[in-house]
Amino acid sequence: MACCIEYDGSDYHGWQAQQRKVATVQQELERALAAVAGEPLRVHCAGRTDTGVHAVGQIVHFDAPVVRSCKSWVLGTNANLPVDIRVQWAVPVNSEFDARFSARSRRYRYVIANTPVRPALQSRQITWQRRPLDAQAMHSAAQNLLGERDFSAFRAASCQSASAMRNVHFLRVSRSGALIIVDIQANAFLHHMVRNIVGSLMAVGAGTRGVEWISQLLESRDRTAAADTASPHGLYLMEVDYSPDYELPKGSSGPPIVVV
Repeated sequence: MACCIEYDGSDYHGWQAQQRKVATVQQELERALAAVAGEPLRVHCAGRTDTGVHAVGQIVHFDAPVVRSCKSWVLGTNANLPVDIRVQWAVPVNSEFDARFSARSRRYRYVIANTPVRPALQSRQITWQRRPLDAQAMHSAAQNLLGERDFSAFRAASCQSASAMRNVHFLRVSRSGALIIVDIQANAFLHHMVRNIVGSLMAVGAGTRGVEWISQLLESRDRTAAADTASPHGLYLMEVDYSPDYELPKGSSGPPIVVV
């Protein structure tokens, strides 16, 4: 089975289940699915999100140990989940499907409240930046990151990927009122790659670095030369793309999220 999962990651120590006693999205989802299946099962996701990161269109797959209708998987699982995690749909898939390795691309969105005062509402779903940001300068700088490149300057020190090469399909920065929105799609991402890119783009937007600096960072392959990692709270896994052959529903069936 394949499912689309939406969650607010504010109260979770990321996606991945851990041995220490902390709440994770995977553990909550597996517990709820087990209540429907009547026995334990393991889920595999398209992209593991960090502590505090959210998802609108996380995709998972699991081997169903029993026969249940798609409706039963959705309604039964949601009945056993906390209110900040929801299964949006569930569909059968063939044995070749893998939520991670079958994915052709992943799209993330990062949302920044660019206001003089930190917002009281949705404070854990957005990042706040008091200094005025130039979205156009950020967008111009971001265009230097398109294509298949070595993103060593934007990977976490703890990243375990064998290669820093990634192919960024698009990277758009726009302003909507007081919100700065960063949209990025790539074939795959390194650990902290999006947040590290956003942190450096914010330095450009604030005027402390020039537009050309992003290109220089990329060429340097030096993480220590880049800006600080942006907060996890404004980051959303929006969508994972697969071949039409798998006949998966597109995106989430839930209501639109205000900030995204």
